Amino acid sequence: MCGIAGYFNSSIDYSNEPKKHFTILNNMIKTLKYRGPDSDDYKIIGPCCFAHTRLAIIDLETGDQPKTITYNSGHFHIVFNGEIYNYKELRNHLLKDGYKFETYSDSEVLLYMYIKYGQDFIDYINGIFSIAIFDETANTLLVYRDRFGIKPLYYSIVKDTFVFASKIDTLFEYPGIRPSIDITGLNEIFSLGPAKTYGSGIFLGIKEVLPGEVICIKNKIIKKRLYYRLKSVPHEDSLEDTIEKTKALVVDTIKMQMVSDVPICTFLSGGIDSSLVSSICAKNLDDKLSTYSFDFVGNDKHFLSNSFQPSQDRPYVDMMIEYLNSNHSYLYCNNENMFDLLEASVDSRGFPTMADVDSSLLFFCKEVSKNHKVTLTGECADEIFGGYPWFHKSCAVNTFPWMFDISFKKSLLNSEFAANLHMESYIQNAYNNTLSEVDIIPNETEKDKYIRKITYLNIRWFMQTLLDRMDRTSMSSGLEARVPFADHRIIDYVYNIPWEYKCVNNVPKSLLREVAKDYLPYEVLNRPKNPYPKTYNPQYEKLLSNKLTEILEDFTSPLRGYLNISYVKDFINSPKEYGKPWYGQLLAGPQMMAYLIQIDYWMRKYSVSI
Repeated sequence: MCGIAGYFNSSIDYSNEPKKHFTILNNMIKTLKYRGPDSDDYKIIGPCCFAHTRLAIIDLETGDQPKTITYNSGHFHIVFNGEIYNYKELRNHLLKDGYKFETYSDSEVLLYMYIKYGQDFIDYINGIFSIAIFDETANTLLVYRDRFGIKPLYYSIVKDTFVFASKIDTLFEYPGIRPSIDITGLNEIFSLGPAKTYGSGIFLGIKEVLPGEVICIKNKIIKKRLYYRLKSVPHEDSLEDTIEKTKALVVDTIKMQMVSDVPICTFLSGGIDSSLVSSICAKNLDDKLSTYSFDFVGNDKHFLSNSFQPSQDRPYVDMMIEYLNSNHSYLYCNNENMFDLLEASVDSRGFPTMADVDSSLLFFCKEVSKNHKVTLTGECADEIFGGYPWFHKSCAVNTFPWMFDISFKKSLLNSEFAANLHMESYIQNAYNNTLSEVDIIPNETEKDKYIRKITYLNIRWFMQTLLDRMDRTSMSSGLEARVPFADHRIIDYVYNIPWEYKCVNNVPKSLLREVAKDYLPYEVLNRPKNPYPKTYNPQYEKLLSNKLTEILEDFTSPLRGYLNISYVKDFINSPKEYGKPWYGQLLAGPQMMAYLIQIDYWMRKYSVSI
């Protein structure tokens, strides 16, 4: 895992002013250093400049980037962030074809794959990545992002110069790119947030490379295409065959993602997803598996059961530790840690996040990174196997199911500002645009059409938000988090499985439970869905209330003018609902206070105004 950045303009030779561009590249590296604390470097190659920071996971000795290969008098250069899980298999094929390697790195494999197959080399790659390749002979820059956007990549265009980076803040180190925002960006924050439209960089002039997209820049002409898209195809396998194929894919993917030249660990919540990943890892390791669980100080006293969070994790974690015989660490976040990291969470993204859901994960990942560089997680199983409550409701898709009611959010805003945003229309357009991408199979049942739409919405939006969160919070401490359930082979197959196979006898995620039954104890296998934990400690609410009150009383606050002051004051002083989320399953009353605090910090940091 790494951080990457650079810029390209086919009509400029940057090597004529090396000091100037060293300064720019060095400043870019400084913003990315936490993503790659082990080493960093840059390269100026005529019209192209590359910068790279490295977290050494594969080929610890010779895997540094930028990487250059000279082949048949052609020169090829690469910076890439991510992990290529099938690089050993690809390397062996290339060796048989006569290609010679200087290192054991996946970056060298990627370059030779490009040399052999051209732009379509990406079709052979299994991994998580953002990649930039400069083909010096063709004077062409190619930029790729993995199929489901697990690794971030943003870009901007300044006077025909294409500037890219793993992080939005990095782009601001390039002359001419400044943080400004328009009504569209404000809608992303206030209407859709903490989700965002895929492809949006929030700030004016900044975009995100789409999941599954390649961008080709040559002679100042920019061409974009999707090399991958999720397709709807009829599912013809029997239930028995479906279970076996799904199991084979899940096991193979987890084993493939264990590839590492440093020790791996897993996140273990005691839920079916992380427990299955941990169990398969444990069975395929020579040594004991290291596992980590997360909770909050005081939750043993303050936990409040509700329909979204029916139970605590600890009893199930303990069952799995005994079952796996793992080296386990219980990690606990206190109120102050979580509150203090709200701003750092914004820094990691460049705009507001999922409030304390993000800030607490920042804390946990920092603790894990003290002992490990690589972890496997259970993220994304709910999106594809139908684990969320909204999969099990009536067959009616009218808006994003994780934010079906924005009245609470809207009531906190100044009425004139809210009216100018046209919040409902903005949300509806985003929703309709996404559903227009779904291929519907004509002979599907109404239930399966509904599930297909809900699943697609989850993959393009909810899953993307969680993947973004996992990447930022882990990489902020130099920890690589891998997400086996987001492997494109699994998603391609499971996406098209009919609902009657995914939810046999109305048992949520029954298909995944069948896959997991040989790997988990009975109690864990049949545990109801329970999301990421959150604190129920009233002292945390008090910290938030005091800070938000301070913002309301500060006439220099950039957020203050956008709020309905009297309503927000009433909200601060009223009892908070934990079982009625305004986003997803976790963001309820306390998280709204935290989100508003994050917006205020973000607006101050970037001097945000319309």
